[in-house]
Amino acid sequence: MPLNLPNVLTWLRILAIPLLVAVFYLPETWLTAYERNLLGTILFVAAALTDWLDGYFARRLNQTSAFGAFLDPVADKLMVAAALIVLVQLTRVDAIIAFIIIGREIAISALREWMAKVGGAKSVAVNYLGKIKTASQLAAIPLLLYHDPIGRWIDPFRIGTWLVYLAAALTLVSMVYYLKLALPHAFRKGEGA
Repeated sequence: MPLNLPNVLTWLRILAIPLLVAVFYLPETWLTAYERNLLGTILFVAAALTDWLDGYFARRLNQTSAFGAFLDPVADKLMVAAALIVLVQLTRVDAIIAFIIIGREIAISALREWMAKVGGAKSVAVNYLGKIKTASQLAAIPLLLYHDPIGRWIDPFRIGTWLVYLAAALTLVSMVYYLKLALPHAFRKGEGA
């Protein structure tokens, strides 16, 4: 495993996951509900920024690696899954929404691994639809973590709820899209399990 700046940033993102979860389980004498929401939001946003930064530095410093290419999406999926589970526990997201998003990530990761084995990895590479799904998800989660109204007119919970429903819908659409791309490989002789 090459120890370079992009990989360090990815590892920091992974280390932030238990911190994000722990913030919402600290005793109320340590943090108010508002402070928990704010700190959880800051941790998630910082992690999302490290996701962008590690890719930027990997390209800019020519420090891309196979390990980094593997670890980066794992870190992203773990962070999103942890945040969604916390939000379900806080009753800010329906369990079915979390299941759709987390389940899709597991299914598509398995699909990509299988497609790589059968030589079709490029056909299930990340596309524009997946990027829109990720953007709506990464906008929704901090708003739902923050939860508290901002002034009289901005309701992060309501905006975050609409965005997470959009993310779930795009999750389903993108999953169907990727499955359609993989379907021809499923019927080729000698491929599959």
